[in-house]
Amino acid sequence: MNSICDILQTTRSCTVAFTGRRAYAGGADEELRLLVHDLCERGFTRFLCGMSWGFDLAAGRIVAEYKADHPYVELIAVEPFEGFRQMFTGEDAACYDTLLAQADETIVVSKEKQGAYMLRNDFLVDNASIVVAWWDNLPTGGTAYTIRRARKSRVEVINLYPDPQLDLF
Repeated sequence: MNSICDILQTTRSCTVAFTGRRAYAGGADEELRLLVHDLCERGFTRFLCGMSWGFDLAAGRIVAEYKADHPYVELIAVEPFEGFRQMFTGEDAACYDTLLAQADETIVVSKEKQGAYMLRNDFLVDNASIVVAWWDNLPTGGTAYTIRRARKSRVEVINLYPDPQLDLF
């Protein structure tokens, strides 16, 4: 019989988390679709969505699209605190509600808002073996924190943000 640690480690080994800037406007949606497909082909079937506007919601939406034709894929909505949904309006609110309805599970990391974003980001890193990011290398903010934590924890990071320096070569 497997111990709870064995079960959690097995779950972590097939889990991907997303982190990214809220200013994301869809610039990597095609790359993200291809990456989700590739990750599923490699055995990653559980996706953690931090549910913030911008990259998180876009990534969650793409996983939900993929999940529609691949029912073995799991979408987990990871909310930082109770009542987080109240911060959304307009199209973001509609996207949020749709993702919650399509999620296989919802995890609320904290009852209180104070410190909840960091706790949510810790949860994402601690429960995934790959972090997919949209990070512009700015040293501050939740995305930078999450990537630093992932690297310190030896969790693979895949950054989809285009690097203009690569165009110079």
